[in-house]
Parts: sequence; structure tokens; C-alpha cells
Amino acid sequence: MRAFWKAVSTVLAILGVAAPQAWAQGPTTVFTVTIPATAYKGPPLEGRLILLASRDLKREPKSHVSPDEPLDAPFMFGVNVQGLTGGKSATVDDTAFGWPARRLSALPAGDYQVQAVLNRYETFHMADGRVLKLPPDQGEGQQWASKPGNLYSAPIVIHIDPAHPTAFAVLLDHVVPPIARKADTEFVRHIRIRSALLSKFWGRDVYLGAHVLVPKDFDTHPEAHYPLMVFHGHYPDDISGFRTTPPDPDLKPDYSQRFHLAGYNRIQQAEAYAFYQKWISPGFPRFLVIEIEHANPYYDDSYAVNSANLGPYGDAINQELIPEVERRFRGLGQGWARFTYGGSTGGWEALATQVFYPDMYNGAFAACPDPVDFRAYTLVNLYADHNAYVRQGEASAVERPALRNYLGEVAGTQRDANYMELTAGDLGRSGGQYDIWQAVFGPVGANGYPAAIFDKLTGDIDPTVAAYWREHYDLSHIIERDWASLAPKLRGKIHIYVGSADTYFLTDAVYFAQERLEALRPGYDGQIAYGERAEHCWNGDPKLPNAYSRLHYNFQYLPEILDRIEKTAPKGADLTSWRY
Repeated sequence: MRAFWKAVSTVLAILGVAAPQAWAQGPTTVFTVTIPATAYKGPPLEGRLILLASRDLKREPKSHVSPDEPLDAPFMFGVNVQGLTGGKSATVDDTAFGWPARRLSALPAGDYQVQAVLNRYETFHMADGRVLKLPPDQGEGQQWASKPGNLYSAPIVIHIDPAHPTAFAVLLDHVVPPIARKADTEFVRHIRIRSALLSKFWGRDVYLGAHVLVPKDFDTHPEAHYPLMVFHGHYPDDISGFRTTPPDPDLKPDYSQRFHLAGYNRIQQAEAYAFYQKWISPGFPRFLVIEIEHANPYYDDSYAVNSANLGPYGDAINQELIPEVERRFRGLGQGWARFTYGGSTGGWEALATQVFYPDMYNGAFAACPDPVDFRAYTLVNLYADHNAYVRQGEASAVERPALRNYLGEVAGTQRDANYMELTAGDLGRSGGQYDIWQAVFGPVGANGYPAAIFDKLTGDIDPTVAAYWREHYDLSHIIERDWASLAPKLRGKIHIYVGSADTYFLTDAVYFAQERLEALRPGYDGQIAYGERAEHCWNGDPKLPNAYSRLHYNFQYLPEILDRIEKTAPKGADLTSWRY
């Protein structure tokens, strides 16, 4: 052991770094993570240092960190760091929070491929006086493993044995490069605007972007004006599922674990090309489709609503971005000619946008939406349960699951999901699903960061925060509460679809919402449908498997949309210029 420490000290001395001190609690495995003086010469850095230890010695550890596949994820350990610069070091030891091993010393003995990533924070001086340390999005959609500007180490293979504690040196000598902006094409255009509303809230310039799919012969029909379809979802790389060239014959087929399909990447390309052929075909309705870029320091999008922690994203999108898109690309610019749809996060956003801006849209198609009724926040009743992680009986308790497949096989628990997030970032800064829910739905906490809906360590629910969620973002409750004023504006506009075996247990919230909607008077005159045995994210097609229908958002709802336009367009409305 002494010989090893001497060797480590020699390496660190060459780098100009002081060797770590002995541990007060006795020797345990420790990692000294250093930025070489030659790798970074900027101002001191702060952020979350995440150490990954993978038993898979072939794949880069940061390449398979996914909350959607926790059984495929490596061990993770996280610590906050500050004042880190070239030649300086940080230590990851037993004080780091870890998942699925709570502490570094709990790692089973064996060979590991180890890698470290520094998710950089910046100081935000908010308009209300708060000073926050947060990870800004850098055009990647709030993904810390691939965020431009983040530092990371090359993977190294080591042997760990808790019975023989060892010190390891890791070098943060790589930087994730910037992401190039997409170029405009004949059919796909890109827009980016500075939001005055959001810039004021955040105390710095904030931009919104949109990818715009324009119709065939858009440039040669200057007289035409078009309906607008807003496709909500996670941070879009570009327009989804649209390809102007045939599938690549040399594409190596992959295998989709989610859909149990070989060559799913080829299927996706074929379906994207088929959509293009439909898009340019004679007689196909001409309209605009947009996908919105609204990543922020908490997640890959804002949930498209106004909130205490993220600011007025709903107003910014609907009062700044949408009008600018319609101005530049000749939208009809009327509520009867706007529709919104999406799945999962996008499903919740589609419904919320319709509810909070009822006159601005003529229909919402919400597929597999995030919880639309907080009596079923996945499998947690935020108003009746006391703990989000455990269902407690008289003498026994059971951990609540977080995700499953259609056979009911559980891949992770609520505790797993939240501990994985807590490893990636404390104070709601993980960029993960549960952290964005509490950032969007909750009030500002006493420390200036989002108020926790439940304690991340224990799972204990805060009823005061839950009450705030109910009155501000429980869509089912809000529709029922405000139905007297909403009925004339929402009747016939609500469509919700979900699989009976939704991966993330989103089905129950739709059950509860359906009970409320069907009890409304006058009736809501909408639609709710369930896909038998369908996992996430079933979007309402009873004829095709989920693997295919999820690729058809941009034309799947057209029959209902065209029927709605015909029935509700005001006298004298333009129903012809866009039907060339």
C-alpha cells in the first residue's frame, strides 16, 4: 500500500498537484480527479463531478448512463466541486453520494472501467434577487454526459477490492466540443429568437428556437397561409421522422430492446422517408409543423408553461415564438387553425397548452402524457400517501416501482430513479425527470432552488408543496375546478391516449382524469383511448404496433384535425389557399 501511494504521489507531483491526505475514517478506495495544467487555463470551475464505474469494459461508461435503462447503467458517484482549474484536484471518496452502491466502499470487488465527468455550473443572478449555481444548456438538451464545455476523462481499467483500499488518479483532460447548428433545407427551416420575457426572469439572454417543417412548394406559393401544428416533446435535434432520401442500404441494423425488433433503425429511416413521400404527394393538406427548443438549466425542455422556478415559458412560447413563426412562415395566425400534440412530456405539454391557452388552439392530442392527475403521480398519490418510495402496510412495506415492460417486469424503483438523479446533482440540478417535475410544478424553496415535493433521501412527501402542485398544475383538477369558464373553450378539443401497460405507470392518471372528464356538465366531448398491452408511448393508433405509430405523429391526427377545422372555422376563414 505504501508503495502504491508513493507511485500516486509521484504522478501527482509531475502534474503539479498535491497528494491527498490520509482519510480520517481510515483507508478506503479514493479517486483524485485532476485537471492537468495544460488541459484548462480558464477561470476556476464549479459544478458536479460525477465518477462512473462500469463492469462493461468495452463501452465508454458515459455512453450508457440512462434513467430509461437503469439495469444497463454503471455505478455512479457524485460530489459538488468549486475552485477547480488547471493543476487543481478534487477527491471522490466515501463522502460522495452513490447509486446503486450508496458509497464508494460498497463497490463489489472486480475489474471496472472508470470515467469522470465535470458538469459545469454557472452563476445566475435572477431578476428576483436569487443567486443560483446551475448547469446552463449548451445546445445539447441538458445532457451532462455530452454537454459542450464539460470536461471528462478517458476511460481507464482498474481493479477495485474493498478489502484492499487503493488510491487512483483520474485526469480530466478532454472537453466536449460545441454542437453545430443545423442548416436550412428546402423543407426544414430553423428559427431562434431572444425572449424578452425569459431574459428578464433569468437575468441573462435566453433564446427560444424552433425547427419548422414547411409544405411542398412553400416558396412558390407566396399567397398561401397555413395551419400550424405544434409538436411538443423533448429537446429536438431537428424535425422528427422526416427524411428526403431513401433508407441507407449500408446501415448496420440495430436491435430495439424496447420494442423487441431487429433493425429498428432501418424501420425508422423507412418510415421517415415514407412520411416525406406523403408530405409531397398531390392532395396532401399543406400545413406547418414546428418542434420547439426550450431547454433550460433544469431539463431538456420547460414543459411549455409559466412556473415559479423556470419563468414564463408558456407566455414566451405562445406570445413571442409562435407569432414570430407564423409571421415568417405565413401561418394563418388564428386559434381555429392551430393544433398541438405530442407524447410523454410532449403529451402533458400538449394538454397543458390547450388548457392554459384555450382560445389559442383548436385541439390537443396528448399521448402517454406525464401525470395529468396527481392522485396518480406515476404510482404515488401525492395527496393521500406519506411516502413516495414505499407503500407501507401494517407490518410490511414494499418499494414502489418506477418502470416496467409490458410483461410487468420491473427495471427500477422510485428510490432508484431519484437516487440516480441525486447522484447526478443535488438541489434539483440533475437534469432528470423527477427534478424537472418539481421545478415546473412546485414553488421556489427557502434556499432559492425548487421546493422538494418529497425528501430525496427518505421519500417523505411534503403536503404543503403537494397542495401547491394541485392548484397550479394538476390538469385534471384544474379542468374540473374551472369548467364553468373553460367548457365553451375546451369542448371537443381534448384527446388523450395511453397504453394499458405504460412503461412509467402513466396509465392510472388517465383513468382518474377520465372519471373527472366524463362527469363534467356540459360534456367535454373529447376522446380517451387505451392501447391494450401497449408500453410507453402509445399514441392512439389501434391498427399498428406502438413501434410504428410513434413515428406518425405529424399525420396521424389529420382526419380529426381537418374535421375540426371544417366544423369550427369562422365564416370567411381561409380554407383554400393551403389546399394546393
